[in-house]
Amino acid sequence: MTRPNSAPVTRRRVLRGLLGGGAALGALGGVGAAQAYAFGVTRERATLPGLRTPVRVAFLTDLHYGLYVGPGSVRAWVDAANAERPDLVLLGGDFIDIPSGDSPAGLFPELARLRAPLGVYGVWGNHDYDSFGRRDSRRGGRARPDWEARRDSLTAEFARAGVTLLLNTGRALRDDLWLGGVDDFWQGRPDLAAALAGAGDRATLLLSHNPDVLPDLPAPVGLTLCGHTHGGQIRLPLVGAVHVPSRYGQRYAMGWVRGAHGTPAYVSRGLGTSGVPLRNLCEPEVTLLTLTGEAEATLDK
Repeated sequence: MTRPNSAPVTRRRVLRGLLGGGAALGALGGVGAAQAYAFGVTRERATLPGLRTPVRVAFLTDLHYGLYVGPGSVRAWVDAANAERPDLVLLGGDFIDIPSGDSPAGLFPELARLRAPLGVYGVWGNHDYDSFGRRDSRRGGRARPDWEARRDSLTAEFARAGVTLLLNTGRALRDDLWLGGVDDFWQGRPDLAAALAGAGDRATLLLSHNPDVLPDLPAPVGLTLCGHTHGGQIRLPLVGAVHVPSRYGQRYAMGWVRGAHGTPAYVSRGLGTSGVPLRNLCEPEVTLLTLTGEAEATLDK
């Protein structure tokens, strides 16, 4: 898999885009800050071929716990997810956005409150890797020699909080449902085939932080869930997103899209913010997906 270069979201990049937009200056004030913290629950339905019994999936991504997000925000998101009584909770990466070496200790008690009979699973994102020290701002962008050990340590801490991180691997959640999760597209080593190996004839869900994996899917997938883009985070009427951190521009910015082999994918707008603590016309979301097999979908019509 080739990993195309795409400039990350930075304060300078976002602000330059806003200033170039003229009318977008209003997003720099209190309105943009207020929109950054007012989230909603998006409810979607989809058919998942091979699924024999419906499954309700709560999808939370891009928490960015750190400078702009504290335990109170995470608590509200967890409460909203639990209120939907999901069968499965999936977390799409960029959990933490902190200097490498710092601890996200306040995050774990909140994530530990998530409840779902099929479990809570997640994948790493690019900001998680920055927080491991894979690209350390305190070292001029160079990697900390212990970044892999820090990743392993945090993987264990997430596990103690009830969150299983999938790193190019998958799990049979039921005899009719397979979940695969891939490493981060920008800073990890994603292996899509490894994440899907073992699925057999089960319905398949694939979890990837970054939607730029979608053109490289080695085979059809029932449904892929992604985050990373924040929906552009700051959107303007008639223009769309000021900046989308993707090689494909607005193509995978948010919502329902298609990957290789016609694979349907949902790209969440996420919950936290990156670069600047602002959003405009791009509400943060907890997503609740009700997935049914083809037989149930036919009955619903």
